[in-house]
Amino acid sequence: MASFLAAALQLSSTPDAAANLAQAEELIDLAARRGAELVGLPENFIFLGAEEQKLQQAASLAEQASRFLVTMARRYQVTLLGGGFPVPAGEAATFNRAELVGPDGQLLGRYDKVHLFDVDLPDGNTYTESSTVQAGDIAPPVVEVPGLCRVGLSICYDVRFPELYRHLAGAGAELITVPAAFTAFTGKDHWQVLLQARAIENTAYVLAPAQTGLHYGRRQSHGHALVIDPWGTVLADAGVATGVAVAPIDTGHLQRVRAQMPSLRHRHPSLF
Repeated sequence: MASFLAAALQLSSTPDAAANLAQAEELIDLAARRGAELVGLPENFIFLGAEEQKLQQAASLAEQASRFLVTMARRYQVTLLGGGFPVPAGEAATFNRAELVGPDGQLLGRYDKVHLFDVDLPDGNTYTESSTVQAGDIAPPVVEVPGLCRVGLSICYDVRFPELYRHLAGAGAELITVPAAFTAFTGKDHWQVLLQARAIENTAYVLAPAQTGLHYGRRQSHGHALVIDPWGTVLADAGVATGVAVAPIDTGHLQRVRAQMPSLRHRHPSLF
């Protein structure tokens, strides 16, 4: 059984990578000083700007992001999730990649986002992630983090696809990460309820770092980085300002919830 603090960071990223990383380090430092041992950065933590700029800078952004995660994990002695950054995938595309790095700087796991956000919203915004992002073709991993728990990876729009989280639960995930840049329009109605559903149906903790505020043009993120327990209780909410949501993760509590509500054992996978 393990008990530790986890932190979901909330950023307001821009097209300025250096400024974004400076902001991220401030919040990692804050989370570490509050005792967090597992810290999550949101999707697009290093860059949130025009797609053309992202493609032009992709190689540099990927190198900077990976190096930053290793440096910060070592400096602050935390397990650090980089919730999504561009990695070149050919001439005119990137992967949207999450990496989990241990306190010794070793890569524990990575995941390339499978579900891409191609949506026309009633607020007039159109999102076509697939125009510049290549979908991953490997299911997200569950990573054994020494001394903490088993962590399952996902990214943002994945949260609308419950089969992905059933896969993670089946592979032993005790905590599920959902780093995101969720739109303000959909977030007000769907963000928290979807995360609570994923926690409840898989009796797992959810750590959901988030982007917040207006980034460029009309793009606005919902905020509300959350930590949710296996019963679906919101343990911490960062609100709409940049900051940190910190809460305890207790695998003993998780096991008690799974004993009280053993729905994972009552499945009929041969039928569905």
